[in-house]
Amino acid sequence: MSAQRMALVQPEAYSFSAAAEAEIDMWIAKYPADRQRSALIPALWIAQKDAGGWLPEVAMRAVADKLGMAYIRVYEVATFYTMYNLSPVGEHFVQLCGTTPCWLRGADDLKAVMARRVGPQNTVSSDGKLSWLEVECLGACANAPMVQISNADGDHYYEDLTAESFDALLDDLVAGRTPKRGPQNDRHTSEPEGGAIALTTKNLSNARGKMKKLPNADQKAAINYYEWDPKERRATRGGWVDPTKKASRDPKKRPDNMGKDMTAGLVDEAPNKGLPKRSSKPVGKKPQVIYKDGPTDGTPDDLKKIKGIGPKFESDLNAKGIYYYRQIGAWKVADVKLVEADALSRFPGRIKRDEWVKQAKALAKAASKKASS
Repeated sequence: MSAQRMALVQPEAYSFSAAAEAEIDMWIAKYPADRQRSALIPALWIAQKDAGGWLPEVAMRAVADKLGMAYIRVYEVATFYTMYNLSPVGEHFVQLCGTTPCWLRGADDLKAVMARRVGPQNTVSSDGKLSWLEVECLGACANAPMVQISNADGDHYYEDLTAESFDALLDDLVAGRTPKRGPQNDRHTSEPEGGAIALTTKNLSNARGKMKKLPNADQKAAINYYEWDPKERRATRGGWVDPTKKASRDPKKRPDNMGKDMTAGLVDEAPNKGLPKRSSKPVGKKPQVIYKDGPTDGTPDDLKKIKGIGPKFESDLNAKGIYYYRQIGAWKVADVKLVEADALSRFPGRIKRDEWVKQAKALAKAASKKASS
């Protein structure tokens, strides 16, 4: 977390350039009309670039007015994120990584160069060309030590630095020249010095030659079309395919697969062939939830034995065709909603809160045991 402070000396006015305003409008258009503040972070970044690399207070207010936000909301964001500079910076703003990998590789030498050429952090050189700040890890640890330099050309990384190469790099920037970006030695990106030594064509060929000399080594890779990815089971358009089934490895011998999208796998037959089909017969007769023609099995149960049901609720339930414990015990979520919307509209949630269904199941079970004995 940062606790940045605004510069004491501030410009009196600021207005967006046409290019900056168009770019902010592009970001605003990405969000609904009442969610324009979602574009705040890119809008502040654009304003910072437009204002010369830092965010004056008047620029923050201009962003707030553009997005229809309170000024304090914009200040909160700008003072929190270290990507926003709240005081003037040089034409070339050097962000010098001082985290452990860069420090172990000589970041202190780079700091000494900046201190000699510019002075302390957060100050601008007398010619206005350079300023610097030590920052946390910038993610280029394999090319440590490194810096990110922000200017009118963008925000670029310069890596594999020494005090001498860094000094020469700054000389080029101050003189208006464009130095090479990335590693400042003979390295290409993050490869080892001297070039890549792994996964090259030559080495792969050597590896293949050595593989052939191994005892019991396959001379030709076998492709299992049923396990084309490393997952034990995979989804296809027709369902999961049992990998124990045998299939020809040669697509030409499998006419049913000619011209099909092979990424779905090669299937000889329907993947579910031979599996038992789901039975359409009902498992057992379920209790009815509602009886439209009155109680069907003689005397209704005493529903008042269920905690939460009094004479009034019992009368209302009977009027709706509910007479037995087994009916209430068979209620599902949809049935509960139906009953509450009709008979218990003034008491939503009562059924679940008092556990009517659980009580009714227990009473129905006890009544069944009593009847059988």
